[in-house]
Amino acid sequence: MRGVLIDTQILLWVRIVPEKLTPAERRVLDSAFFRYVSAATLWEMAILMDLGRIARDERLFELPENFDFLPVHPAHCRTLLTLPRHHRDPFDRMLIAQARCERLPLLTRDAAIAGYGRRKAAVVWFSTR
Repeated sequence: MRGVLIDTQILLWVRIVPEKLTPAERRVLDSAFFRYVSAATLWEMAILMDLGRIARDERLFELPENFDFLPVHPAHCRTLLTLPRHHRDPFDRMLIAQARCERLPLLTRDAAIAGYGRRKAAVVWFSTR
């Protein structure tokens, strides 16, 4: 697999409790040449910390080794406008838009995200339109 974008929950498990990752999720991460963390994920984590929903630990903003940062580009915002309203979470919707725009699968366990693409193993694949 060329690359994969990971959602917030997967990033938290990678950083805090990697034993929660399934064997299929580990295979996806191990086989991907590029592993991306979105700016939207880091923003969501900051909000969750501020609300007390996850522990306030600024080290979580450091990307894991062998992971790359994916900023939010104007093209991602344009793609966001084309998405149907299957999912209301703004962070997940941006991840979907980024995955679609960048032609990346999204590693997630969120079943609501599957409404935007097709699930295959541990990832959701998105068509460009």
